[in-house]
Amino acid sequence: MMAFLVSIAEVSPLLFGALLLFAQLIVYEVGIRLGLDSHRRGWQSEAAGIVVGGMMALLAFVLALTLTFAHTRYTERRQGTMTEANAIGTAWLRANAVGGPQGTEIARRIEEYNDLRKAFIQAKGETGDVAAINDRSTAMQSEIWGQLTQLVREQPNPISASLMSALNEMFDASTSERFAFQMRLPSQIFWLLIAMAMLSMGCLGFQMGLKERPARVLVALLSMMWTIVIVDILDLSAPRIGNFRTSAALYDWNASSFKSGPAGPPATTGKP
Repeated sequence: MMAFLVSIAEVSPLLFGALLLFAQLIVYEVGIRLGLDSHRRGWQSEAAGIVVGGMMALLAFVLALTLTFAHTRYTERRQGTMTEANAIGTAWLRANAVGGPQGTEIARRIEEYNDLRKAFIQAKGETGDVAAINDRSTAMQSEIWGQLTQLVREQPNPISASLMSALNEMFDASTSERFAFQMRLPSQIFWLLIAMAMLSMGCLGFQMGLKERPARVLVALLSMMWTIVIVDILDLSAPRIGNFRTSAALYDWNASSFKSGPAGPPATTGKP
């Protein structure tokens, strides 16, 4: 069921929000009918208002906590992207500083690796493309490391050692970014939000039915607010759906710097 809802969100977060809003209004209407029926039978209780107030407060608290969790995951993905892109740029500069056929080849492979990591960030949904990109990234890391190993054995100096450190940081950053993209909102918390929203709406409808004051317009606005927050939580926590996507602009900036080439030493002017 969770996978089905996620697939709906992948098609359109607005569609998911509309379905969630419609379901809440249906539950509210059912609560009104039950409350009106209880009122006709003479059942009155002040406890209903106290219980509904407590449920609303608890729902607001859980929504705030979950929104914080989702925003933290989104921030981690953005920070991971920045760290990885910077590490790729540093490794490329050091590979060019080493120079020679091996340094140039490593720099060329880093350029390809940068494009591959950009594709990982931009991949949509949990398709086979993501797994293929991860496999290709692992294979390319092994190839680059093999070339580096040969270079270090032939040129054991501080420059090659610095390149080794930069490549190691680049690979570690890619692993961290992959892990950040794997972290999502736990399904238990998602269903807790849905269940609490539905139960709160049903109890609110029951209370309004007891008082014979449906207030459908105002409650629809309240339900719409809840729905917007829940959709935003799902959007923020899911790395490959919705509108809150991690930007790949940093990888484009790397590609632009690759084309312009590393800065060379300043030109010297002789005395006349």
